[in-house]
Amino acid sequence: MGRHGTIAGRKAAQDSKRAAMFTKYAKAITVAAKDGGDPEYNAGLRVAIEKAKAISMPNDNIQRAIKKGTGELGGASYEELSFEGYGAGGVAIIVDCLTDNTNRTTSFVRSTFDKHGGNLGTPGCVSYMFSRKGVLIVEKTDDIDEDALMEAALEAGAEDMTSDEESFTVYTDPGAYPDVYQALADAGYEFVESDVEMVPSMESEPKDEHDIKMLKKLIDILEDNDDVQKVHTNCGIDLYEE
Repeated sequence: MGRHGTIAGRKAAQDSKRAAMFTKYAKAITVAAKDGGDPEYNAGLRVAIEKAKAISMPNDNIQRAIKKGTGELGGASYEELSFEGYGAGGVAIIVDCLTDNTNRTTSFVRSTFDKHGGNLGTPGCVSYMFSRKGVLIVEKTDDIDEDALMEAALEAGAEDMTSDEESFTVYTDPGAYPDVYQALADAGYEFVESDVEMVPSMESEPKDEHDIKMLKKLIDILEDNDDVQKVHTNCGIDLYEE
């Protein structure tokens, strides 16, 4: 289950971080818009906009972010950064960032790891334990037919689908993610969560309560930072659970 946690946990976490998510999604839209400001011809931008709308991001914010990306409005130029390391209990962590100040972001990530029981490592120190995949999570309800969802996903280019008590999870190649997202959205499916993720091939389950507390704190502080887009872990326990 890992960092995704329960459906209720995910929704609660998303609600509590809504303001911060506006900033992160605006950055994602700006970066996607560099490949073209028309979402009809830019699948990555189309997905970014749909995800922003799903958290009720104002249309003015979305349009401003697009114009920054296309150069119609002045604004920061964002650079993609990725950091790798270990949190308390030996949990592998990858931190994806979009920043206009690499020194500021690097200093923040390093100090956050140091202060909360983690160790920032070198590139490649943990990424070998992950595969980059599109991940789309659909909540199980009585009106969703598993076979129909799987058929729609596979026809759109998905690689696999799994299920648990609460949800269906569709996996795609990163390049196919926008097409699968759009096809399932057009078919009426709603996503609890969807993104291109680093999916772990092996999990780590810290047992010590102090380690778990430190790990939750580390990830929460990282996720609250405007420069941090996504935190991936191979933690095998629900980090949303109180």
